[in-house]
Amino acid sequence: MNVILAVKQYVSKMIEESGPGMKVLLMDKDTTTYVSMVYAKSEILQKEVYLFENIDSGASRESMKHLKCITFLRPTQENVQLLASELKSPKYGLYYIYFSNVISKQDVKILAEADDQEVVREVQEFYGDYIAVNPHLYSFNLIGCAQSLAWSKPVLTRTAQGLAAVLLSLKKCPFIRYQNSSEMARTLAESVKQIIIKEAGLFEFRKTDVTPVLLILDRRDDAVSPLLNQWTYQAMVHELLGIENSKINLSNVPNISKDLKEVLLSAEHDEFYAENMYLNFGEMGTNIQKLMDEFQKTSKNHTKVESIQDMKNFIENYPQFKKMSGTVSKHVTVVSELSRQVGLYYLQDVSELEQEIACHNDHSAQLQRIKSFFTNDKIRPKDLLRLVMLYALRYETHTNNDLAGLVDSLKRRGVSEDKRSLVHAVLEYGGKRARGSDLFGNSDPSAITKRIMKGLKGVENVYTQHQPLLSSTLDQLIRGKLREASYPYLGTSQLKDRPQDIIVFMIGGCTFEESKAVHMLNRNTPGVKIVLGGSSIHNSDR
Repeated sequence: MNVILAVKQYVSKMIEESGPGMKVLLMDKDTTTYVSMVYAKSEILQKEVYLFENIDSGASRESMKHLKCITFLRPTQENVQLLASELKSPKYGLYYIYFSNVISKQDVKILAEADDQEVVREVQEFYGDYIAVNPHLYSFNLIGCAQSLAWSKPVLTRTAQGLAAVLLSLKKCPFIRYQNSSEMARTLAESVKQIIIKEAGLFEFRKTDVTPVLLILDRRDDAVSPLLNQWTYQAMVHELLGIENSKINLSNVPNISKDLKEVLLSAEHDEFYAENMYLNFGEMGTNIQKLMDEFQKTSKNHTKVESIQDMKNFIENYPQFKKMSGTVSKHVTVVSELSRQVGLYYLQDVSELEQEIACHNDHSAQLQRIKSFFTNDKIRPKDLLRLVMLYALRYETHTNNDLAGLVDSLKRRGVSEDKRSLVHAVLEYGGKRARGSDLFGNSDPSAITKRIMKGLKGVENVYTQHQPLLSSTLDQLIRGKLREASYPYLGTSQLKDRPQDIIVFMIGGCTFEESKAVHMLNRNTPGVKIVLGGSSIHNSDR
């Protein structure tokens, strides 16, 4: 199960099916993102696609009848109408039309009636209707999927369609399990099931020995994970700089050069990033130094151009040299900025306390440390707010809870009223009454034992001791220990064997910390493959 490969194969097939000749790729805003996440522009250019256009820019596009048009669109009403208008007065010679999800017969009829000039050669459904972030991670980029902690209808429809596309692209027809404490999870599970029943013909895949599982979870069960500072490369970059569809905006970095104001971090096109994205910050520093040393060695070799053969070697190796130069510049800039922020805002001290609150029950000492941080002007108000939110979640019912005093301290530090209100909002969203799980492991004997054993062994890294709730949920699912009362099956069918293919979806967004946890489970659990998705991918700002 590899979501990047699934979308990539769809794009390759579209381009190949149109045959040889110059092509234009006509997309909408969403499908442009889907394609750009799996293919570099230079790769597509090599496949005779010379032009990239947007469906809603019809009036401004030139007529180029010598080009074939590959159309890749979401099957929305707006796109169908725009495409119908396009076909009535076509700008290109032939059209090969692909939709990223199921399209109704009525919409196909509208397009057929608009094709007066018979330019359409193909209409197909290719189910790449999601953003493939990592091989095991997908997102729908939906921010704010709930209204008063319930689905808004358009977002529910979009999410169910997106999940159906994930299943179709991976060729899985699963049993569905959902978080019983979440009404949103149950509603989504039923919506996906309805699509599977309605489109039963599409879900007739070759039977496997063990039926796959779709597990639908709710972010409300673990509001702690998105609030923590991160110390592994990919998650840390997202937390401190923000990753938007693999792009990082560095324009606010002091003295940044023009060509580094926006950089791309993609494991598909950057070998160094692929090898280091899950390593912690200390290991990253060592590997950056190795990369620099290797680059300097290569640079010295390139300065020795003393013969015709040297010139030939230089020209042959120059593209690789240039690529290496770009990789070095990019990662040195990113790591330097991360390091600058860590030092400037005392993030090691902040993160250590965050981890203590998330992982250990020590109210008095932690409260005193939070209070001491309010006297340090270097610690940002947003980091103080985060600490108070974590404290609120951990010590919500503690008899000596001093939440009112901490909120008052936030006010004195200049934190606005709407930001201070987030402390109570996070309790309403993910507090004890909202959760269906034992988030802090206070009542589960096995969780308490594990925590004691971990404490006796010592923690390898105080900044990465937290494990998201998703880790233990998946561990229980894999071992057949996930309680059916808490995570029931939809319908009467149940899995008798240990699951092998698990598709997870987190309503309200997942995190790169959880992505790393899934990566580690995939690596360390032979015979089990897991993909994780979310409404979006969070950092604490989001």
